[in-house]
Amino acid sequence: MQIILLEKVVNVGNLGEVVRVRDGYARNFLIPQKKARRATETALKEFELRRAELEKAQAEKLVAAQALGQRMESFSLSITQKAGVDGRLFGSVTNMDIAAGLVTAGFAGIEKAQVRLPEGPLKTVGEFPVQVSLHPDVVSSITVVVVGDLV
Repeated sequence: MQIILLEKVVNVGNLGEVVRVRDGYARNFLIPQKKARRATETALKEFELRRAELEKAQAEKLVAAQALGQRMESFSLSITQKAGVDGRLFGSVTNMDIAAGLVTAGFAGIEKAQVRLPEGPLKTVGEFPVQVSLHPDVVSSITVVVVGDLV
């Protein structure tokens, strides 16, 4: 399916590009999230009329994400979980736990999909570097300190 991108999408394209993606990806994700529209003649004409407005909104989002990224860059989040004497957690610390901790720490608007855990959930006590994708162009690194609560 050919679509017009209404904002930058990682591994797909930039604002205003007409790209071909799989039908399900367009119908189930990009179009409902308002990240794209079908590439019809009328949609192309409408897009050209709204191009400046969309570019301005995209630039504002980027500036806001960069400001949040600078605030977040040296942040250390401490999470307490129940653990055994050997330092292994009885559960795990997931991206949902980290996103909730960031929201309570004052970083509004962070969702679990933005928290990147390349090696999966954290299952031991210690310090771990975690990446938070605030925008396709802005990725911030934080430190998550998992503290064991002995049972």
